[in-house]
Amino acid sequence: MTVLSQTALLLELEPVVEKNLDRHLSLAKEWFPHEYVPWSEGRTFDGPLGGQAWTEADAKLPEVARTALIVNLLTEDNLPSYHHEIATLFGRDGAWGTWVHRWTAEEGRHGTAIRDYLTVTRAVDPVALERARMVHMSAGYRNGHDDEVLHSLAYVSFQELATRISHRNTGRAAADPICDALLARVAADENLHMVFYRNLLAAAFELAPSQAMRAVADVLADFQMPGAGIEGFARKSVAIALAGIYDLRQHRDEVVNPVLRQWNVFEVSGLDADGEAARDQIAAHLADLDRQASRFEEKRAARAARLAAIR
Repeated sequence: MTVLSQTALLLELEPVVEKNLDRHLSLAKEWFPHEYVPWSEGRTFDGPLGGQAWTEADAKLPEVARTALIVNLLTEDNLPSYHHEIATLFGRDGAWGTWVHRWTAEEGRHGTAIRDYLTVTRAVDPVALERARMVHMSAGYRNGHDDEVLHSLAYVSFQELATRISHRNTGRAAADPICDALLARVAADENLHMVFYRNLLAAAFELAPSQAMRAVADVLADFQMPGAGIEGFARKSVAIALAGIYDLRQHRDEVVNPVLRQWNVFEVSGLDADGEAARDQIAAHLADLDRQASRFEEKRAARAARLAAIR
């Protein structure tokens, strides 16, 4: 079976990019970050303008919602690195280039809106947030498969859906209708981005099924969210999982499984030996995720029972 080069894959998928770009533009809704920020609640901070310093008492959101919002925002902040990665891989010309710039423009709204909301409502310490941004962005982000088109498409198909779910659940956990509406709007963008990438990889399964299957297996085996480099991410992600905002069960049942079903990975034909091995690895990974999710759910339930008994 012929293995397509990265250049060949980009050329063969270009018409699919153009078709899905047209679809995306027909569905994407214009929206404005400033409309989702309660500006009348704002007041001047301390510093050159002589306002009031932030205190913990200013924060009205539940602590876990604040944690999730900070993780989500810092993840969005690395957009320059993400743009560099996909522009380098996909190119800046033709339909690929048009998509890269459109995607970046849409993603840019997310960080703007979330930061303005957090600052105006005094939900988090703005000094600590800015310092965290500087640390995270200074480290940058590098795609683990920055020279592989199909691996990158597989990764963003899962990652965009995971981000959408994280935003939506964070909005609900905030118990603030304004925050919920803002993150629902952000999540709607992420969903359209997921569909775009998912459709491209679906086309790749028809073009080069074994290469696509290998890409999916490899990505799932070492999947990490792009915010994994955030300082204290492990501790923050545990708190987020305990609150049910994003945990292993959601990752398996609401992200991985639905995307795999869309690609019909267990019905794909024409695989070579490595493609079949990759499919077996995907099945084994799903089973392992199920076991891990069940163990986490048991531990979370036991922890909740202990806390209830203490109270």
